[in-house]
Amino acid sequence: MSNGEASTDALRIVFAGTPDFAATSLQALLEARKNPVAVYTQPDRPAGRGRKLQASPVKKLAEHAAIPVYQPTSLSNETEHKKLAALEPDIIVVVAYGLLLPPRVLAIPKFGCINVHASLLPRWRGAAPIQAAILAGDKETGITIMQMDTGLDTGDILLKQACKINADDTGSMLHDRLARIGAKSLLKVLSDLTSYQDAAEKQDNDRATYAGKIDKQQAAIDWHNSADTIARQVLAFNAWPVAFTEMDKLRVRIWQAQPSEKFSDAQPGTIVGCSSEGIDIACGKSILRVTSLQLPGAKVLPVSAVLNSRRDLFRPGRVFNSL
Repeated sequence: MSNGEASTDALRIVFAGTPDFAATSLQALLEARKNPVAVYTQPDRPAGRGRKLQASPVKKLAEHAAIPVYQPTSLSNETEHKKLAALEPDIIVVVAYGLLLPPRVLAIPKFGCINVHASLLPRWRGAAPIQAAILAGDKETGITIMQMDTGLDTGDILLKQACKINADDTGSMLHDRLARIGAKSLLKVLSDLTSYQDAAEKQDNDRATYAGKIDKQQAAIDWHNSADTIARQVLAFNAWPVAFTEMDKLRVRIWQAQPSEKFSDAQPGTIVGCSSEGIDIACGKSILRVTSLQLPGAKVLPVSAVLNSRRDLFRPGRVFNSL
């Protein structure tokens, strides 16, 4: 999609994104004085206990910067296509937008559409690459700036930037770090766009893996799994949707936990130890020590604080259900 005769010094950028991850890239564009001519984001959604309509982080930032905001429910109809084409974008930058860009839309900008994706493609194509990398026990992930095509994260690679996954990285911690790396990588590509496009690399489809959209039920703990597996589940789903288990229909959300080298022949889900240092729970393999949790209607607390009022709930011998 290179066009050597066109300058990239003053690109007419249309930015498409919705959550905080995308807002980080939009903020970087604004700070670099590469203000988009328009921003596309998902329609306002009901949120909170009052279910009031709430603007996306990208919309809030765009409005603060006085950038026109568009919120179509689809880009497939003729009216929306004409609106976008009328903006005459040189490039569309897409970061966690959440809507499909049809082939006709991909063809509008002279430099096409590029995407900031939170993995080292072709590993973890799809909607939830950050959580998938932690769940799989990957030691490394990163950011890929990709030239978009009609497939699901199948486009040519313009730039990759690797990032180590630390042993204690939660989904939210890794999200924030990758958002910053993504923003810097985006600016780097935009600073010399045609060179990156001329050197673009095809993805190896044989090495592709997929990370589907997160279902809250994926956060349900099956105590028959190993302690290592459950610990990664706790990390991946912190801070959303948060790993959970149940005992006597009481839902307990687990925010922090570590696998132990100790073993127990107790039924998986059985509490085998309880102290201010943590609640030890038998798993299919080894023991998981829970150090921070949340009871219904309560705040997230360290186990030492929870035991001050609910020690009876977590006495040894009690059993959590495998969900």
